[in-house]
Amino acid sequence: MTLPATQDPQDTRLSLLKAWLQGHAAHHALELDTLVAASSDASFRRYFRLAGKAPQGNGAATLIAVDAPPPEKCREFAQIAELLAAAGVHVPRVLEVDFDAGFMLVTDLGTASYLGALTDAQAAGDTRRARTLMRDALDALIRWQLSSREDVLPPFDEAFLRREMELMPEWFIGRHLGREVDEDTRALLDRTFALLVASARAQPQSFMLRDFMPRNLMIAEPNPGVLDFQDAVYGPITYDVVSLLRDAFLGWDEEFELDCFVYYWERAKKAGLPVDPDFGEFYRQLEWMGLQRHIKVLGLFCRINYRDGKAHYMNDLPRFIGYARKVAERYAPLRGFAKLLDDLEGRAQEVGYTF
Repeated sequence: MTLPATQDPQDTRLSLLKAWLQGHAAHHALELDTLVAASSDASFRRYFRLAGKAPQGNGAATLIAVDAPPPEKCREFAQIAELLAAAGVHVPRVLEVDFDAGFMLVTDLGTASYLGALTDAQAAGDTRRARTLMRDALDALIRWQLSSREDVLPPFDEAFLRREMELMPEWFIGRHLGREVDEDTRALLDRTFALLVASARAQPQSFMLRDFMPRNLMIAEPNPGVLDFQDAVYGPITYDVVSLLRDAFLGWDEEFELDCFVYYWERAKKAGLPVDPDFGEFYRQLEWMGLQRHIKVLGLFCRINYRDGKAHYMNDLPRFIGYARKVAERYAPLRGFAKLLDDLEGRAQEVGYTF
């Protein structure tokens, strides 16, 4: 059997995955010699595509083999896939799984990603196409949120929120910029983090995917197909909405953003979701929630670079600096944080870093 060109011949995990797939080959008509790398992501999960049999026995199909070495979350993936499917959201169906080994065989949602389609739509100036895709995604999100129940998914609580934001001082300021977090900076960060935590915790809470963004959505029927949901939690209702529009890989003008946010807000209200009845307050909640996420990502992408050796994520730091500054400058309680961002960018230029 020929290894994918990008794989190390000593790849023990890949050998184990192939042996595991062999045990299921007859039942799913797997053609193991077609196994090729499909994608990888910021975690240690890897995905491989191979030919097999459609789950309902309706002819040939491609399937996805997942290598998710523990402690990657196979068990959570399978559990949340069931919740999403029950809510009417299109997700991969888990056909086989070994929780202890970290292997899964799942249905394939194809190769047409939202990221690619939206990038093409932007390049072509096709706002109608982009709006249609975003509305499909927001409708799917509303179906997911309508299925919310307490005590099913882990809570996105204060400790969780703070732990995420602490990635910024540790990895972005300390490791990437080589700057000590002095007492004044620490005090400013503490004040900012407290405001964002209070805003997030005061919002209505719902099922929350955490990585609801174009890279994890596929053009599918029904549309969209949703991937990478094993980290789902129970948290602020605005989190996934702002994640979709203020993404690492795509940026939108304010008019398009507002159109999507208003669409979600109106549809969510009509569906009975407990979004704030005042759009102005809803928008503030959404922006502050987005800032919490962007603070986390500034640290997370630096950690992925320095700890895991995945440098390409650093190219997207400027977008997140821009998101964070725009929000912080708009609201008086956050303007001290905007000044800190200005100072940090100046520091980056002094030491030779670019964003």
